[in-house]
Amino acid sequence: MNTNSPVAMAQAPVADSILSPAHRATTVGMVVLVALLAFEALAVAAAMPTVAEALDGLRLYALAFGGTLATSVVGMTVAGRWADRDGPARPLWWGLASFLLGLLLAGLATRMGMLVAGRLLQGLGSGAISVALYVMVGRHYSETLRPKVFAAFSAGWVVPSLVGPAISGLIVQHLGWRWVFLLVPLLAVPAALMLRPALAGPARVSAPAGAEQPDDRVRWAGGAALAALLLYVGGQQHGGVAAACMIVAVIALLWCARRLLPNGTLALRRGLPSVIALRGVAASAFFACEAYLPLLLQRERGLSPSWAGAVLSLGALGWFAGSWLQGHQQRGWSRQRLLRVGTVLMSVGITATLAVLFNAVPLLLALAGWALTGFGMGLIYASLSVLTLSLSAPQEQGRNSSALQLSEALCVATALAVSGALFALFVESAPHTGYVLCLAITVGLAVFATVVARRV
Repeated sequence: MNTNSPVAMAQAPVADSILSPAHRATTVGMVVLVALLAFEALAVAAAMPTVAEALDGLRLYALAFGGTLATSVVGMTVAGRWADRDGPARPLWWGLASFLLGLLLAGLATRMGMLVAGRLLQGLGSGAISVALYVMVGRHYSETLRPKVFAAFSAGWVVPSLVGPAISGLIVQHLGWRWVFLLVPLLAVPAALMLRPALAGPARVSAPAGAEQPDDRVRWAGGAALAALLLYVGGQQHGGVAAACMIVAVIALLWCARRLLPNGTLALRRGLPSVIALRGVAASAFFACEAYLPLLLQRERGLSPSWAGAVLSLGALGWFAGSWLQGHQQRGWSRQRLLRVGTVLMSVGITATLAVLFNAVPLLLALAGWALTGFGMGLIYASLSVLTLSLSAPQEQGRNSSALQLSEALCVATALAVSGALFALFVESAPHTGYVLCLAITVGLAVFATVVARRV
């Protein structure tokens, strides 16, 4: 008998914790993988200036970041269909192999083009891993345990957020930048091996009659990836060329998104489509604000880089607190209510944070605002993950988990590219105006998230 099946879990009273003997190895292995993906993203961001200088690759600097987000779209799409058809094991191992190969290629790079190629492989692998892990949660944990699993995933992000950049700096300083890439496989492989027992169970789930045949989703995912890359390229241009690139890219992204996301997502149809849409809107509001907050604090309020980084850590801690609360709250709040409260808190928090633009506003208000923003995102993020699995039939969990993360990737890429282009337009002549425009976008997205939350 498969002790990890939903039926067995319902019959087994001992499996009431994500760290019970039935789940301990799976939970720890998944959280470690999530933490390593987070560490790599944050560590590379801290090390990339040194890498670009060493490889004489400033021209490809933006692509080294945007490329991973673009190729993750393909990885998510392939893994979603694969997991629905054959279970999460194969897409997880395939994604891990691509991720590790990308790390090795980047770590051994002798020129910037080689490093970018490694980063593209990393994005492909990380997208597949993230979807496979969501499907594992859906197939190996009961409804009551899933919120706690996603809270643990949030914890896996918090620790790297707090220590990742500092550790990366020490590695670059004492071992060399290559080890930022080469050390991660030493931990990723043992963590993945902890998942083998859970992945060894029955993989297939019976498809419903009339299930759709293989379609062109991978082709559309490739188009979305190219459109995302064009957004980043356009953001580095000037004048009419920049505008033309970005308009074409946004139109292409919308066209591809219609084919990749559930029907009704762009129209905010009630139910699962609005769940998918809310993930993208909320994530783009948070991460677009996070991208400019350290720069704002350093250039406009005179904070040192370390103190500006500490402010971001408050958001990470708030995120973990919100995520923990949604998994352990005893008041019986529905997921819909958690989403409505979370989006309001995020909107208030971002507005308070951006008040730091005005020198008369105490800096403490911005600190409290960013912590509140993170708390709201903790309520939102985990709740959307739980709802996606709850609203999906077992044979659709891969596709819908993929759509959830695709929505985030596409919306965040668009928000960062558009706000980055606006900021670049004003950074020399009127930097304050640039900040106001960029951060007004994040406030608008946060308020829009409160509207979408009412349609879930």
